[in-house]
Amino acid sequence: MKGLTEKDLGKFKLVGNLDAFRRKVVFQVTEISVEKDDYFSRLYLYDGRRVKPFTSGKKDSNPRFSPDGKLIAFTSKRDKESKESELYVIPTDGGEARLLAKFKYGIKNIRFTKDGKSVVVVTPIDIEKKPKDDVHIIKELPFWFNGVGWVYGKRSVVYLVDVETGRKKRVTPKNLDVSGVRFHDGKLYFIAQEDRERKPMVSDLYVLEGRKAKRLTPGKWSVSDFIPLDDGTFILKANTRERGIPTNTHIYHYNPETGELRKLTAKLDRSAYNSLNSDVRGSQRAELVFRDGWVYYVATDGPRANLFRVNLEGKIERVIGGDRSVESFAIGDYIAFTAQDAVTPLELYVLRDGNEKKITDFNGWIKDYRLSRPEHFKVEASDGVEIDAWIMKPVDFEPGKKYPAVLEIHGGPKTAYGYAFMHEFHVLTAKGFVVIFSNPRGSDGYGEEFADIRGHYGERDYQDLMEVVDEALKRFEFIDGERLGLTGGSYGGFMTNWIVGHTNRFKAAVTQRSISNWVSFFGTTDIGYYFAPDQIGGDPWSNTEGYWKKSPLKYAPNVETPLLIIHSMEDYRCWLPEALQFYTALKYLGKTVELALFPGENHDLSRSGKPKHRVKRLELIAGWMERWLKAPQTF
Repeated sequence: MKGLTEKDLGKFKLVGNLDAFRRKVVFQVTEISVEKDDYFSRLYLYDGRRVKPFTSGKKDSNPRFSPDGKLIAFTSKRDKESKESELYVIPTDGGEARLLAKFKYGIKNIRFTKDGKSVVVVTPIDIEKKPKDDVHIIKELPFWFNGVGWVYGKRSVVYLVDVETGRKKRVTPKNLDVSGVRFHDGKLYFIAQEDRERKPMVSDLYVLEGRKAKRLTPGKWSVSDFIPLDDGTFILKANTRERGIPTNTHIYHYNPETGELRKLTAKLDRSAYNSLNSDVRGSQRAELVFRDGWVYYVATDGPRANLFRVNLEGKIERVIGGDRSVESFAIGDYIAFTAQDAVTPLELYVLRDGNEKKITDFNGWIKDYRLSRPEHFKVEASDGVEIDAWIMKPVDFEPGKKYPAVLEIHGGPKTAYGYAFMHEFHVLTAKGFVVIFSNPRGSDGYGEEFADIRGHYGERDYQDLMEVVDEALKRFEFIDGERLGLTGGSYGGFMTNWIVGHTNRFKAAVTQRSISNWVSFFGTTDIGYYFAPDQIGGDPWSNTEGYWKKSPLKYAPNVETPLLIIHSMEDYRCWLPEALQFYTALKYLGKTVELALFPGENHDLSRSGKPKHRVKRLELIAGWMERWLKAPQTF
């Protein structure tokens, strides 16, 4: 049996975006074609007994059942001559898909109205007339957004699309930037931002009354999902931001008449979403579901993401547990869900009458490969706090032999590593590396206090990582302490930059989509103008010393570790100058550094970039580690 290679990326099938009606489940399966350098998706239907292909398009996605279950709406791009996103409906019993409407800037969300006569579509539009030339006249923040491009002068609005005629009607005002929508008692409720420039972390719940939108929440929370209840109250999935960005998102019961907000999940200090890292996840949908007095939701609990439910009295139950990552779910006559773990890619499962059953085997090919299963160990940090950590041995591990090791650092920082599949880790173990990974301070899944490193980047988090490496070397004698490498992306890229500027213990490093200078990050990226003040404190004028002190660029003269910088040229989350200035500084100072730039890619290169670029990225990381940790070193 062989280990996974970079090009095996093309074998993964990404199962997700479920919807359910009674005993039927419709879902999306995405294929990664390295040969054609593209992604192809189609819909499948599970009727309670067997799975069958349901649509034949190459870009079919985001299915939704109609209220009576007779139709399925979905999005696609079947017109090769058009760049617009297309909305289709198809009979659930089979037949031809019928094009309803097209939308210029894509479709963000779809849902049927309660009577099934219309499809609700959330889509961006221009709110001001665009100039005829190619000059950008920008008057607002944010002006661009990662993975989207230019967003100034645009807002997402709600259209109703008639199922019979395809006629479109915009129903929400242009000044609101809409995300989630639901219907209840003939009324349209939706989540929107009104002032994304001055209140970028605030999103509110609204109801449409005639042609006017009425705000129902107080303009200080971040509402990400909701369910209207029959008594006029609401279930909210929201973040109240008491601790800024590290605040956990919880499930609340909200009464708009009295303003009372009750935290239903107060007994579980965990985020009500999946924050585990995976590079073979694809599109997933995990919306709140209310059934028989219970709210169903996914939460990150340490290194696992499970399905929970909570009732209006605040009682919490774990519905689907285990050392795995529940990705999306839907509830009809039973619970359908997609899940993965560290050695098992995504598949569809059902939970019926207390019995769980695996339904699909799209990734059964993985059984023909030798995989390294992560071995968990606890690290007691120097301040007494326990840190979750893991190692993965090389797939051809031989007792008594010494192996080079690579420390992997996750992004966020408020995400987590755990029981989800990381193709990158398996590629490295197949090439003879030990992989070390952990959840240091700043990580999600361990409570707000654990996650809150605002103003202290490069301090306790850095110590935790170094103590994880120390403990791994102590426990596992097969790790060669003289051949250590490290890599990470986003916050993990920042931390990689920080580490090579503060210690020389690593002999190779690859920094990806990183931050090198908090001052430039503040003024150039899509989230910089509010993320940096929240995480570093103040702004570059009130806290100039703090911004520079926390910038890896300040410590460039200390770097001795050979460094490869990987960056996407359309990464608007950590924009290109973060890579260019760090590379220039290190090159100017005579350090060993190389720069790899990926055109046409954004911050999500490792997760959704062009397949050939994703393969190349993995080859560069593995090649850099092999060059400096295995081959004779020459500087």
